[in-house]
Amino acid sequence: MATEEKDILRGGQFLVKETNCEDVFTPEDFSEEQNMMKESVMEFNDREIIAHKARFEAKDYALTEEVMRKAGEMGFLSVAVPEAYGGMGMGFVSTVLTCDYISSGTGSFSTAFGAHTGIGTMPITLYGTEEQKQKYVPKLASGQWFGAYCLTEPGAGSDANSGKTTAELSADGKSYKINGQKMWISNAGFCSLMIVFARIEDDKNITGFIVEYDAENPNGITLGEEEHKLGIRASSTRQVFFNDTVVPVENMLAGRGEGFKIAMNALNVGRIKLAAACLDSQRRILTTAVEYATERKQFKTPIADFGAIKTKLAEMAANAYAGESATYRAAKNIEDRIAMREAAGNTHQEAELKGVEEYAIECSILKVAVSEDVQASADEGIQIFGGMGFSEDTPMEAAWRDARIARIYEGTNEINRMLCVGMLVKKAMKGHVDLLGPAQKVQEELMGIPSFETPDYSELFSEEKAMIAKLKKAFLMVAGGAVQKFGPQLEEHQQLLIAAADILIEIYMAESAILRTEKNAKRFGEDSQSAQIAMAKLYLYHAVDIVEEKGKESIISFAEGDEQRMMLMGLKRFTKYQNYPDIVDLRIEIAEKVKAEKKYCF
Repeated sequence: MATEEKDILRGGQFLVKETNCEDVFTPEDFSEEQNMMKESVMEFNDREIIAHKARFEAKDYALTEEVMRKAGEMGFLSVAVPEAYGGMGMGFVSTVLTCDYISSGTGSFSTAFGAHTGIGTMPITLYGTEEQKQKYVPKLASGQWFGAYCLTEPGAGSDANSGKTTAELSADGKSYKINGQKMWISNAGFCSLMIVFARIEDDKNITGFIVEYDAENPNGITLGEEEHKLGIRASSTRQVFFNDTVVPVENMLAGRGEGFKIAMNALNVGRIKLAAACLDSQRRILTTAVEYATERKQFKTPIADFGAIKTKLAEMAANAYAGESATYRAAKNIEDRIAMREAAGNTHQEAELKGVEEYAIECSILKVAVSEDVQASADEGIQIFGGMGFSEDTPMEAAWRDARIARIYEGTNEINRMLCVGMLVKKAMKGHVDLLGPAQKVQEELMGIPSFETPDYSELFSEEKAMIAKLKKAFLMVAGGAVQKFGPQLEEHQQLLIAAADILIEIYMAESAILRTEKNAKRFGEDSQSAQIAMAKLYLYHAVDIVEEKGKESIISFAEGDEQRMMLMGLKRFTKYQNYPDIVDLRIEIAEKVKAEKKYCF
């Protein structure tokens, strides 16, 4: 029964349906197999990546390729690939877990790994014909070949469908000739296969192609020089030029004009995996910072004992914990959805495609939240190290540089913010998520007389869960008001969309941290979770602040007069605690725990 209950929750429905803590998956739920996988990936990361950090920073592209081959030998490139094509065929959670723990050694390897396993291989496993999958996927899964993904062009970045690269059918109808230029192509320097997007004639949408690349026989493909980048320095990033590149017609991916759909769905998977790729980086940044802060003495005291540093350690820990909670919650939702569709008779291909697409909103939320948290974490890491943090001799400056790209690729955070709200509104229009009913109820509640009863908040998290329910009402009030005012034109009001997205993001992240902690407190005892309880409360406190700020910004920008006054009063009601948490105490408790363990220990 439990799985049925859990499976009913569709993408975006977290906003209008209450989730029981028993129904969320947490890192504490990893199976024995998953824990063994995690150990093996961490060991590989320490031995093959972290041990050679200096070489990666010195732009040793050959090392990136060599370590990718070793990852292939270990099976790490094939976790998500079905067994029929030489993969391990493990579930989505295991895919995310592998990506999480392999990505923290250096952003250079993380980018190569993510580009290959995600957008380099996934489009073929999700959209390829049986012949295409049999021909290419085993080579990609084993690391014999590496994949690259050629979508971005000098004139086509966020507007991916505006690419100018062309594909022209030959007179005999047997092949296409591709001409054009792509840029920022990860793995270009050592790939054997490219997923290339081009336009046929005057088609409205681009088309995807599988293009083989062999430096000995380049078939009209030339590569630009390696780009000199702020971070991810040993990740091969080049321009790719196509000059009458001949591609057999059977290498078209999916149907003509379906490239835009492929690009968007490949990016959904890429987004949750990018969030995962930022998680262990946060754990390691915190661990490195706390080790330094306990050894570094000023005024005869370890700096970890100062309140200013404790604040930083606690906030870094709480953000990492919330990111972890939300990422694995969504990963398991996707895995369950895939299993449900397979049980209903879908092929693995259809099931995976629809399973991920169902949670596209959550994938965008995670991409934004976790990429911003890892950057903030690295920034505070530098600050804790002080002047040493700014030096290349300590690991913080590389972590900070590598983190910066995460807010740009897989769709910029601005695009993803607008997407998550836009997709939610579309789901409501299609009847997949009932937003109108609950938004109407919030309207009625605003008109009614508020209750003056003092609720009983003696049970763990009872007040926090009531706060989450109120924050959801705040979102429905603000978004509902904006939709009523602007209707389909809402997408032209980007500042409002972004403000609404910030509210949506905070609700999902805060709720995930609370549900994980509640689940663990019930099964392991509250005493064992006291620092986790503090982190969940601290994260929620900040979330409430953000909802209040963004809600106010929206309301005063689209409502006026009585409507504005009523909504501002509603916002005040929806962001008001009965009992405020003691923030200083919460931070001290988290920092002391981290200090005692000298690492991120949750």
